Amino acid sequence: MEIGRGQNTIANDQGEYLLDLAKGTHFIRIAYVGYASQTIEIDVQGADVRNIQLQQNLNQLMEVSVVGSTKATDISSPQMSQNRLTINEISKIPAIFGEVDPLKAILQLPGVTNAGEGSSGFNVRGGSSDQNLVLLDEAPIFTSSHLLGLFSVFNPDIIENLTLYKGGIPARYGGRVSSVLDVKTRIMTAPKFELNGGIGLITSRLTTIVPFSKDKGAILLSGRSSYAHLFLKATGNENIAYFYDLNAKVNYSFGENNRVSLSAYLGSDALGISDNFINDYGNTFINGNWEHKFSKKLISTLTLLYSGYDFRLRINPIGLDWTAGINSTKFQYDIVQQASQRLKLSYGLSSVYYQIKPGEIVPFGDRSPVNALKLIDKNSFETSAYIQAEQELSPGLNLSYGVRISSFLRMGGRDLNLYESAPVVYDKQLGIYNSAQPNAVQRFAKNKIVDKFIYPEPRLALSVQLNERESIKLSYHRIVQYLHLISNTNSPTPVDVWTPSDRYFKPQIADQLGLGYFRNLDNNQYSLEVETYFKKVQNRLDYIDGANLVGNDALEQVILSGKSRAYGLEVLFRKNYGKLTGWLSYTLSRTEQQTRGANSDEPGINNGNWYLTNFDKPHNLSLTSFYKLNDKLSIGATFTYQTGRPTSYPVGKFDYAGIQIPIYGARNAYRLPDFHHLDLSLSYIPNPKSIKRIRGEWVLSIYNLYNRKNTSSVNFGQNGDTYQSESIRLSIFGIVPAITYNFKFK
Repeated sequence: MEIGRGQNTIANDQGEYLLDLAKGTHFIRIAYVGYASQTIEIDVQGADVRNIQLQQNLNQLMEVSVVGSTKATDISSPQMSQNRLTINEISKIPAIFGEVDPLKAILQLPGVTNAGEGSSGFNVRGGSSDQNLVLLDEAPIFTSSHLLGLFSVFNPDIIENLTLYKGGIPARYGGRVSSVLDVKTRIMTAPKFELNGGIGLITSRLTTIVPFSKDKGAILLSGRSSYAHLFLKATGNENIAYFYDLNAKVNYSFGENNRVSLSAYLGSDALGISDNFINDYGNTFINGNWEHKFSKKLISTLTLLYSGYDFRLRINPIGLDWTAGINSTKFQYDIVQQASQRLKLSYGLSSVYYQIKPGEIVPFGDRSPVNALKLIDKNSFETSAYIQAEQELSPGLNLSYGVRISSFLRMGGRDLNLYESAPVVYDKQLGIYNSAQPNAVQRFAKNKIVDKFIYPEPRLALSVQLNERESIKLSYHRIVQYLHLISNTNSPTPVDVWTPSDRYFKPQIADQLGLGYFRNLDNNQYSLEVETYFKKVQNRLDYIDGANLVGNDALEQVILSGKSRAYGLEVLFRKNYGKLTGWLSYTLSRTEQQTRGANSDEPGINNGNWYLTNFDKPHNLSLTSFYKLNDKLSIGATFTYQTGRPTSYPVGKFDYAGIQIPIYGARNAYRLPDFHHLDLSLSYIPNPKSIKRIRGEWVLSIYNLYNRKNTSSVNFGQNGDTYQSESIRLSIFGIVPAITYNFKFK
């Protein structure tokens, strides 16, 4: 929003803004990506409230925006390491099976990768997937993918904005040491009736918005489901693979100073191989939100929510039925205060109760407590308070500084194993680690505190504006993570379990320092962002060889604690205007871990030396482009190249009772082949200028245009005919064409 000459302001996530104007006549220009710009004239005689309704840009089928405009880089704000995309861009990015997916779109940004095709989660600056805080309407999402990573849980039709923080993370956020992905559903301020959706090869979706009470409130209902399993049944295939998710939201405004909303989500997946293997899992949350304006300069937000994740695994041949999950109940209160024209304060507090259910394993058809293996729940409290200031020290010099104080209480209700020396012991004769046996057990009542932690988490960011076009930014943050995902796979799976911090699982502590150069070129036609960073993480978990994690009630016996470090250079170059738009991103990075033994005479992992983590990809290049041929036709294209991820290969073998046993060398000393593919999409709007209430769009996409067989894994074994050792490369996708029809009725 621009006022007069050079004056501007930015609305918050709720569309609210604040202007200090002198009395008299002013011209205001309002712009927001996905909507038509407006210029209005106002006559200011005193304090007043002006609500401005923007109209959808008719040249775009989907008007939802993802965190504001990408027209130019904000060189004045001290916030760095933050990436923003619009849903208009995301919808044109070619994706597997033609499905619009915000989670896959962020993989085109610098510093963001994943474990490969068909993998779930994402990795930021060398971190693992469990180090990302994923929020949907403030609710933590513990598994962000459907069908083991093919799709995300985010239905693009209901998204209002999405922000990815990779560094310089504001003090409001905590609990994960790599990144924050903050997703908000639509606000629905003064909405009109709307019905939209899409029909694809694998999934279909439908969303409706219905206003009520003279535009004071609105209801959003949205559903999405896959149906590929129906084709499997039609061909006599008994395997199943499907998902569905449902979103609901209600907004209501009580006057100008109070607004309440209630949002809910239910998602579920089912994977099965005949009746022999069935895996069901899914997320659930319900969130209540109350925003109150004490004044134009003081706004508070109260949030109460419940979020849960549950899974069930049934294996028929052995008659196993395993259920587990994690639940969280959260209270949060935030206040934003415009203390002066040059000083903005944000402060608040939160409390989260975690109930981790490691699992219950019982035989089929037998729910008796005698035969069931019930792992005791792990309960904990995490509380925090924060304050952060954004201050303009002088023209061109802006500072953001604050601190978050977090504490964690590991509660009782279960026995704690005690060991003579350590839970993991090293056998010098065999050269391997083994689980130690406890020599005592300490009992804690449910209301007793087993362990407690408290840490300060400082945050600092500085922007020095060199001129109207360029600036230099510096940031530092410390974040503490109290929950650990217990998984020894490169990509999270539905059966991975969480565990809280205690005396054996110390909290992860990350310190990250970033330095960046930002510039807008050719009257904001182009933007350049260059950042370098260094991150170190204490108490990073690793696993001894042969670690058994499933149904293990003494995980400390198979885990060692180490540390990790990551550093790199990220470049993002954007073209913001014209028929051809897009960006080029490149990351040069290194991610390593060191895990020493408990004593100096133990080798630890890799003889105590630094070794590459599973997420180290030195080179990551992505080219994303969009070309608008005319009002009817537009083309999207992406090219991705990544260094193959590290892996461990056998370096020899020996024969034991006629069985070939592999001998492995150093941890992650080898790499899979490099990963790359080219994707294309073509969007066609038959009647872009039609005034009819229903509009349609056809999208044709081709994933992996030149049919690259990217290696997902390499398995080693013995040839049954020649008895020679052999390696087999596994790839998931070749070329995948798809077509989707999107529609909107208003």
